[in-house]
Amino acid sequence: MWRRGADREGHVANFVETEQIIQINGFTSSFVQVRGSIPFLWEQIVDLTYKPKFEIVRPEQAPQIAERHFLDLRKMYGSVLAVDLLNKHGGEGRLSDMFSNAMQPIVSEDLRYLHFDFSKICGHVHFERLSFLYDQIADFLVKNGYFLLNEESEKMEQLGVVRTNCIDCLDRTNITQSMIARKILELQFRRIGVFAAEETISSHPKLDRCFRILWANHGDDISIQYAGTAALKGDLVRSGQRRVQGILKDRYISLKRYYLNNFSDGTKQDAFDLLQGHYKVSVGGDITPPSQKGGLEAIASFPLALCLVLIALLLTTMSLGQFGNDPRHLLFSVVWGSISVGIASFVRAKGRIFCNRPRLQLHDKPGY
Repeated sequence: MWRRGADREGHVANFVETEQIIQINGFTSSFVQVRGSIPFLWEQIVDLTYKPKFEIVRPEQAPQIAERHFLDLRKMYGSVLAVDLLNKHGGEGRLSDMFSNAMQPIVSEDLRYLHFDFSKICGHVHFERLSFLYDQIADFLVKNGYFLLNEESEKMEQLGVVRTNCIDCLDRTNITQSMIARKILELQFRRIGVFAAEETISSHPKLDRCFRILWANHGDDISIQYAGTAALKGDLVRSGQRRVQGILKDRYISLKRYYLNNFSDGTKQDAFDLLQGHYKVSVGGDITPPSQKGGLEAIASFPLALCLVLIALLLTTMSLGQFGNDPRHLLFSVVWGSISVGIASFVRAKGRIFCNRPRLQLHDKPGY
């Protein structure tokens, strides 16, 4: 969660280009898609809550930053169709509305924006309803095509790209991109002559299984890189079915993501910034990060706070157990209970200082 949105130049977090390549019967064909965070300044600072609030930074700059981002995409890929999978309520709704408003001045014949409320329409298991999305983008996909090269070196170019995003550009984006890739692969097979007009990947069980596993592994790779865990709903992507084992695995993955977000990713982000040159250490200089802990943050420790809460609860329980022998233990239990609630309330209110945060100050790296 330490990298969300875009910087001032329009470069976005978790930007990934995916190229699906096939070689068969002397033909080579490919299809490119991209994903990336919502292209304006926003953040989601971890604070021990399960879903930290979204904060839009400098909203007045959103149209300019979005324009820079899509100008770069159009230079690289040609026409662009931006598919926004965010919800239309709560914090996601505010981000989606800002995205939509930022796109209005820049949409054109070569740049389209489409909102599709994935969670509302597809829920947790009804991914077949992505056909509603495909119906809305099929004209763009057919018009802009895919790359195709035959044995005589005659080729057809892909003229545009679909850009997909959700909040983290992982789980919902993985599922949506795999749907688009499946539809394009079927078009490619028909063009090459492998499939008849009405033939689909689903009519070939082995091919269908290989395709599902390929895209499930692809989603896991991106998720591990960005979030530190495999993607959610992996069983549904791999097998087309939701199983109890898969649901339990998703609960474990969600808990692991929560732990990494709050207690590990700050140091990991510093490592990335150092290795990528965003933070530079002068030769012979002090490598101590300029952002040093001070005040409460210097002594804030979530493990220590948790231990104190548990000890106070234990003492509360013990005092209540002794109440029958000595009425004074009721007072002790109230005191220990109050201490436990007080510490827990303080940690909840000051959650940010108990999290593992990046310490390097990137003075020459605007944005994010």
